[in-house]
Amino acid sequence: MPIIEVKNLSKTYTTFKKEAGLLASMKSLFKREKIEVPAAKSISFNIKEGELVGFLGPNGAGKTTTLKMLSGILYPSGGEARVMGYVPWERKPEYQKKFSLVMGQKAQLWWDLPAEDSFVLNKEIYEVSDKDYKKTRDELVELLNVRDLVNTPVRKLSLGERMKCELVAALLHNPKVIYLDEPTIGLDVVSQQKMWEFIKHYNETRQTTIMLTSHYMKDVEKLCKRVIVINDGKIIYDGTLAEIIKKYADYKIIKMTFEKAIDSADIAPYGEIIESNNTYASLRVPKTETAKRVSNILAKLPASDILVEEVPIEDVIRRMFTAKS
Repeated sequence: MPIIEVKNLSKTYTTFKKEAGLLASMKSLFKREKIEVPAAKSISFNIKEGELVGFLGPNGAGKTTTLKMLSGILYPSGGEARVMGYVPWERKPEYQKKFSLVMGQKAQLWWDLPAEDSFVLNKEIYEVSDKDYKKTRDELVELLNVRDLVNTPVRKLSLGERMKCELVAALLHNPKVIYLDEPTIGLDVVSQQKMWEFIKHYNETRQTTIMLTSHYMKDVEKLCKRVIVINDGKIIYDGTLAEIIKKYADYKIIKMTFEKAIDSADIAPYGEIIESNNTYASLRVPKTETAKRVSNILAKLPASDILVEEVPIEDVIRRMFTAKS
């Protein structure tokens, strides 16, 4: 049985149109034009226990709205959902103790207090025993390498350090389902790598079900085999990341450095020029033609270095949105 079941879930926000100016403000006191903005449009998907699924889409696609409905923060306009057998927006205490929502742009730690104080507060909120708290807390701070930081006021921590402490706070009650909304936003390369390693390790060792949203496609590449893609409030793809790449990445990129200056007209016959200057060029070439094009370039152009790369996953997803729109 799926641990997360979503069927025809919808959410529509209601706002009111207001024109600029004092007169318009006065009129709006007596008569306002209602505007309905759909954020999720009859979406359906299932997720099995232990899966780590990427939930992708552009800004405003409905990702965060969906996670908020599944965590019970928002009440849907229509449809059904069950997580671990619970209806999220009923907000039963039993359900709230079994999931965690981590939002990269929202802090749960008290700003002026050490992170340790927030950990203890969460321990009491989730009614975690002293024994379980100590065991879990020690394991998490060790895995995330924050033992020397938990007694420092949160406001003095770097963004990467704070995000690690946010994760500790969110996982102290050993949730079975975790919603990660932009967990690596604003992190440097080293911090991102450490976050990937932790999330992957946590998922594999505890079989925790994780839904991950991110604009950093590297997050998805490193962590997710399956992705659900949402655009304009609708699910447009649900399957393996490999299948998306196979369908929408039908080309490769050749990057070349030349021994001497070369005109772009001499490079054009070998592929579609992405970037070019006197001694450097990058080309987009059909995947099936890559070996032949490289051979011809080496034979006919003064290339001192040549590199063949796969299409960046963000370009693949962008092509997918374009094809579906």
